[in-house]
Amino acid sequence: MIKSTIKYGLTLLVFFNAFSIVAQQKVFNGNPDKAFKTARELAFNGHRKQAQDSLRFILTKYPNYLDIRAFLAATYSWDGNYKRAEKEFNYVLNKNPNRKSTWIAAINNQLWADKPFSALDLSQNALKYFPGDIEILLLQAHAEANANNPGDAIKTTENVLAKDPKNQKAIDYNHTLDHLLSYNKIGIRTSTDFYSKVFHPTQLYTFLYGRQTKIGSVIANLNINNRFNKTGAQFSVDMYPSYAKGLYGYLNVGFANTSLFPDFRYGAELYKSLPNGFEVSLGLRGLKYTSWTTIYTGSFTWYTGNSYWSFRTYITPGGAGTSKSGTLTYRKYRSDTDNYLSIAVGLGYSPDIDRFTFSNNAQRVINLNSQKINFAYFFTTTHKQNAWGAKFGITHQEISFSPGTYYYIYNLGFSWQFKFR
Repeated sequence: MIKSTIKYGLTLLVFFNAFSIVAQQKVFNGNPDKAFKTARELAFNGHRKQAQDSLRFILTKYPNYLDIRAFLAATYSWDGNYKRAEKEFNYVLNKNPNRKSTWIAAINNQLWADKPFSALDLSQNALKYFPGDIEILLLQAHAEANANNPGDAIKTTENVLAKDPKNQKAIDYNHTLDHLLSYNKIGIRTSTDFYSKVFHPTQLYTFLYGRQTKIGSVIANLNINNRFNKTGAQFSVDMYPSYAKGLYGYLNVGFANTSLFPDFRYGAELYKSLPNGFEVSLGLRGLKYTSWTTIYTGSFTWYTGNSYWSFRTYITPGGAGTSKSGTLTYRKYRSDTDNYLSIAVGLGYSPDIDRFTFSNNAQRVINLNSQKINFAYFFTTTHKQNAWGAKFGITHQEISFSPGTYYYIYNLGFSWQFKFR
């Protein structure tokens, strides 16, 4: 290990000394094969800028040394400099279109640059020179899916599997595409609250059916609540319409004929994506028991890598003052948005999200003091068709009929969803 490190350090030293001399020249004057080998070692050992300088210098004398130019393009692509990479890949392929590895690298470059239509065009051109090639067909499937044509993509993967039924990459991606085309879902959510005093455990069950439509997702919910020796049901519908790129909404309406739920409820919210992974929203909720309560809400969210941070507040004006609550949520995503770990902490009480029954003294109820922390874990199985979740939370809350007196609520919840076409 030490010998190899010393050897590599000496190689770099010799290279840098030599390069400092020849850099004064306008045209490379040396052995291109040896210089190319040294540049590759630099690139693979974290010295990409020096490697690119060397590669460009060699090309001043040997502009059609296509291996060097293709490798230079690859280093640009690794660095996220997709336009420069595209230019170099095009040069190589125009000189010699029978370079499969260059076609593959060029297609990947366009996929990484979020240019699926360009990647699709490249893959189709590549297949003219390499008909039926499995690697290129799989890249074509990725381009088709990224271009919002998952139906075409699944046909392409099925073409690959017809040629090679045991191709694991095609099998896995075919399942992923099948998941994307699962426009329907059914599910069950259960939640049980255990109280440290006063109340017996309460249960909430939700049965849902959802469908992805052209205007967005629509979900119908049947909520059944068992609390205070009573059982009641509520029917509600959630909609997530998409208005434009980076602009979508949330709409909700619900009905019930029991004191365990509001007689009527509604919700509306608008979400707007911002640069650098930020998102903001603003909306309101309305609940009607003996009288109407209007709740104003908004959120500020940041997506960074596989992490999600979001702060949401609820503001409820009333005759006895304005009730405020806020919750900070962190999620760590794994393979996709159905697989993540979540932690949430909150202060304050909101009648839209917390458990309570309105009484004649409604203002006292909505101004309860409360602190909470929740943990949740969600994951998928069976080619992502089944989505599972588990939640656990602790709430320290003021008792509505005894201000200043607190109790603990321990919440345990489970969920399951099944997606199908």
